[in-house]
Amino acid sequence: MANGVDFESLVASHYQSLYQFAFSLTRDEADACDLTQQTFYIWAAKGHQLRDESKVKTWLFTTLHREFLGARRKQVRFPHVELEQAAAELPAVSPAPFNRLDTSQVLAALAHLDEIYRAPVSLFYLQDYSYLEIAEILGVPIGTVKSRLARGLDHLHRLLTGSNAAGSLSWQPDL
Repeated sequence: MANGVDFESLVASHYQSLYQFAFSLTRDEADACDLTQQTFYIWAAKGHQLRDESKVKTWLFTTLHREFLGARRKQVRFPHVELEQAAAELPAVSPAPFNRLDTSQVLAALAHLDEIYRAPVSLFYLQDYSYLEIAEILGVPIGTVKSRLARGLDHLHRLLTGSNAAGSLSWQPDL
């Protein structure tokens, strides 16, 4: 395989120690197995880039540790929460007004948005452009695109539900 290192012999010689390290980090058998396999997967994809064969073990342990840290960061940023546990924290949104909306009403409400919000909302939801593509099209930073999308959706929601929290929107859909 990469740099003359046979993949099967690599796995045979390092699997046990990598698994033990992964288990010490995760404290979970299934997660340790997944982490160890992910490390070998990365080796299969990128191991050829290693120039010094004597550093294979170090590379594997470093990769495993980085994968663990990345997974931990993702878990902290996006924790798994059961819906029943979080039900009290979710906003109460009545589906009734939205069940009666059709495409023409949404497009009419979209036409009432300020152009600064209408363009990113249209590009994202109607044309399926990414944030980066919208930023390039509009010539603004990606953070501005995200901000305008959030504000545009908030304005659109208020237009469609008839809530006038900002005091500046008065259009009502024909329900």
